[in-house]
Amino acid sequence: MPKILIIEDDTAFCQMLQKFLTKNGFAVSISYSIKDAEELLASSTFDIILSDVRLPKGNGVTLLPQVKRNSPKTQVILMTGYAEVKTAVNAIKKGAFDYISKPFTPENILSVINEALNTKASEANVATENSKSAVKEKKTSNFLKCQGEKSKKLQQYVELVAPTNMSVLLTGESGTGKEVTARSIHWASKRSDQPFVAVDCGAIPKEIATSEFFGHVKGSFTGAIDNKQGHFEAANGGTLFLDEVGNLSYEHQVQLLRAIQERKIKRVGSTKEIELDIRIIAATNENLSQALEDGSFREDLYHRLNEFSIEVPSLRDRREDILLFADYFLVEANSELNKNIIEFSDETKRILQEYNWPGNLREMKNVIKRAVLFSDTGTMFPNALADKVVKGVNNANEEKFSKSDYEKERILSALKEANFNKSKAAKLLQITRKTLYNKINQHQLNV
Repeated sequence: MPKILIIEDDTAFCQMLQKFLTKNGFAVSISYSIKDAEELLASSTFDIILSDVRLPKGNGVTLLPQVKRNSPKTQVILMTGYAEVKTAVNAIKKGAFDYISKPFTPENILSVINEALNTKASEANVATENSKSAVKEKKTSNFLKCQGEKSKKLQQYVELVAPTNMSVLLTGESGTGKEVTARSIHWASKRSDQPFVAVDCGAIPKEIATSEFFGHVKGSFTGAIDNKQGHFEAANGGTLFLDEVGNLSYEHQVQLLRAIQERKIKRVGSTKEIELDIRIIAATNENLSQALEDGSFREDLYHRLNEFSIEVPSLRDRREDILLFADYFLVEANSELNKNIIEFSDETKRILQEYNWPGNLREMKNVIKRAVLFSDTGTMFPNALADKVVKGVNNANEEKFSKSDYEKERILSALKEANFNKSKAAKLLQITRKTLYNKINQHQLNV
C-alpha cells in the first residue's frame, strides 16, 4: 500500500483529503507544519509527499533538499495558489515531481499521484538495469589501458595476483590510485560478485576502532544502542581493503593479526565466533620498513599483509600516460559539471606533461575539474589552469635554465684556467675527460 504524507495547515481541507485518499487505497499520514513533517520524515519513509507551498514558518519547498537527500525515490507534489505557481516551477527544477493548483478536483489529485507512483516504479527499474550494467562494465574495464612501461607493469601484476587468494600490500605516494588498484584486483578475482569494503584506517578514532572492524552487540558499551556489523563481517566472502594501514595503533595491529590468522572474529560484547572467508588488500604511503625498525609496526602483521607487494607508481613516473589520464578526467568533469570542453590546447598539454604532480592522480582530477569549470570555449587554455600548476612548470624551467648556465660558466672557467687543455680541465672539474666532451657538446661550446 503506497504511503502518502500530506503537509497542509488548513485542518479541514487536510482531513478531507486524507479521507479521500484513504478510501482510494493509500496509507495517509498528515501534518500541519514543517516541524511536524520533519519529525514524521525522521522516523518514516513515504512514497509521496503532498505539500502546500505556503505553510506556517516556511514553505513546502524548503523540505525538498532534506527529502531528496534522505529518500531520493520519494516523489514530492506541491499544492499551490495562483500566486505561487512560479515558486512551484522553480521547485520542480530542484527535484519536485509536479505541482497542482488549488482548487482542484479529487480526480485531478488522484491522477497526479498515480502518475508520480508510475514514474517512481519505472525509474526504479531503469536504475536497477543501469546498476547491473555499471557493475558489469566496472568488472570488465579495470584500468585505463595505459602505454607507459610502469603502467603496463602495474597491470601485469594486477592480472597475475588477482585470481589468487594472496594478501596484497600496495605501496606508493598519496593520490596514486591505490584504492583503484585494489578494486581492479577485486574485480579481476573470483570474488568479484562479493562485497568490496574499503576502510580508511587513518580516519577511525582509536576508541571505536575495535567496534568498527569487528562490530558490537547491543548494550556492550555506552552508546551501543543496537547490534552493529563490522567491516570484516561486511566484507565476508569478498575483499577487505585496509587503506593507510600504517596508521593503526599497536593494540589494533594485534587484533587485526589475530583475525587474519584465525579467520574468525567476535563482535564486541559477544562470545559467538563468526567464520570469515575474506581476502585482505592493504595500502600505505608510509615507509613500513622503517616502522618495522622503529618497532611501531608488527613484523608478523607486515608479513601477513605482504604476501604479494605492488608499488603503485607516481604520476611523474608515468609521463607517457599523463595526457591519457587528463582526457579521462576531462570527460568525467564534463559530465559532472554539464560542460562540453572538447580538447586541450597544445600549450595546456605541454604544461600538464611538464608539471611535477606532487599530489598525483588525485591532484590532476581536481586541477582538470577546476579548469573545466573556468573554461568558456570548447578548448581548454592555460589561463583556466590553477596558478600553482603554471607557475610550477615555469619555475622548474627557470631552475633548469639557471643550472645549465651555471654549469656552462664552470666549464668555460676551468678550460681557461687549463689553457684549454681538456684533460687538465676535466681534473679541475673532477669529472672524466669523456664526460667533459659530452658536456661541451651538450652546451654547444666552440672550444
